Amino acid sequence: MSQTESTSVTARLRILRPDSIRVLILVLAALATLLPSFATTWISYVENKRSLAAKAKQEVLSASVQTARELDLWLKERLYELRVFASSYEVTENVALLPRSRDRAEPSGSRERLTDYLRSVSERFDDYSDIRILDAEGRIVAAGAEPAEAVTLPADWQAQIRNPEFVVGKTYWNEASGAPEMVIAVPIRTGEEAILGLMTATVDLQAFADTLRRFVPGEAGQVSLLTEEGSPVTSSADAGAALTMPRYDAELVRARAADESEASEFVNAAGEQVVGHMRQVPGLDWVVVAEIPAAEVYGELARLRNSAFLIAAATLVLAGGLGYVLGLLIVRPLDRLTKAAAKVAGGNLEVDLPVARGEIGYLTEVFKNMVVRLRAGRQELERLSVTDALTGLSNRRRMTEVLRNEVLRSQRLKHTFAVLMTDVDHFKGYNDAHGHPAGDELLKQLATILRTETRDVDLVARYGGEEFLVLLPETKARGAADLAERIRRRLETLPAPAGHVTVSIGVAEFPLHGDTGEKLIAVADAALYEAKRGGRNRVIVAATPIRAVRG
Repeated sequence: MSQTESTSVTARLRILRPDSIRVLILVLAALATLLPSFATTWISYVENKRSLAAKAKQEVLSASVQTARELDLWLKERLYELRVFASSYEVTENVALLPRSRDRAEPSGSRERLTDYLRSVSERFDDYSDIRILDAEGRIVAAGAEPAEAVTLPADWQAQIRNPEFVVGKTYWNEASGAPEMVIAVPIRTGEEAILGLMTATVDLQAFADTLRRFVPGEAGQVSLLTEEGSPVTSSADAGAALTMPRYDAELVRARAADESEASEFVNAAGEQVVGHMRQVPGLDWVVVAEIPAAEVYGELARLRNSAFLIAAATLVLAGGLGYVLGLLIVRPLDRLTKAAAKVAGGNLEVDLPVARGEIGYLTEVFKNMVVRLRAGRQELERLSVTDALTGLSNRRRMTEVLRNEVLRSQRLKHTFAVLMTDVDHFKGYNDAHGHPAGDELLKQLATILRTETRDVDLVARYGGEEFLVLLPETKARGAADLAERIRRRLETLPAPAGHVTVSIGVAEFPLHGDTGEKLIAVADAALYEAKRGGRNRVIVAATPIRAVRG
């Protein structure tokens, strides 16, 4: 991996740091969205669940109450009709004529008249599939249909026929008719209230299953009829299927039927969670069960919950997007500041930042002012690093760098340039005689003369001690010698504490006297010392003395 790719990966990983501003803004946006959304969703979920449960409970309670009332009325109507049949003159008179024992002879025509009567009743009333008359011992003495099948009554039917004066048999499945049936019976009495026998009728419960469907709660709910032992009697789902339905726990049926005030959630016989209510049918050992599957009750709640989660997710995405944009607006200027600070830390002070607003704008301005001061400080340090502290001229380091560059430039362009090597004559004696401050002042005055006599493109440098070097681009030796002569003469005019001060100057030309900076300085320095040996206060061009001027 290249260094650039490594830096890019590092930058991306830095953005993902948990303490990065962008991540913190996104987390804040997520929390600001999720906490209220989840709180609102949870409160709405709880309230809606309570409301839906209350509505379902009220619905099943109403269904069970209405069904129990309807069943009570239905049974009372069937018993009333049967009592009317049993109290008719045709029945009581003919039953009274029947012998009480098998030894007595039966009056002619009594049994036939009973049979005809029962057959006519069966034809007129569809609710009864078979009507029979039993004697006091439970033996069939007449039937509306042949052959007359045995009637199954409860074991305590003789007690029930006296109180509450009717008998309700067990529900059974009639394979022939394909419907659930049960037997009901009422007593046949004489005027003296003596019980002569029973009139029984087989009742088709399929009709009542149709009645149950009118009270079904919800869309997938059902109403069922159970015995107190939990056995199914019939159901709104399918009257026949009710007989194959699983049994309810008897204790559960008794406990829930005893509490008629409120519906509740429980697990039905099929193992399904339902909201239901059980109610005892008055006068019977039957219990009505109205129930709605919990999945249906809370199905709308699930849809509301899903919608709420979708809204929360959409809000989170929107808030995340806004948080991301906000993070960019905040972090981008900070990223620029960070990169600029990294550049400054790396030594690059040439940074420029766009104007920002707010606190970041203030921070940017502070940073820019800091960079400006650092840049000024660096420039000052750079100036001091290449400037002679006493004279303000370029120092030897600066002179060496500029001379090297000028050699390269002149070689590339086939141009020439010249250098002057200048030295104050008898400076040590002057310094000893007048003191170091006077010597320093003399060097400053000489530096001023050198600056004023040269061009802006020329370089004037203090080479060391009382020696100065002047670099003259695009100048030949003759022109350089003329400049050196002006400098020498002007220095002679300066007032001095003790007599005139003079200088000796050596001149060399590139590439005539040297093709490198070192050779050129060496040649100019040799010309300088030749001027010293020749009597000082003169200008000497390397290898060719131009003139000597004595003081």
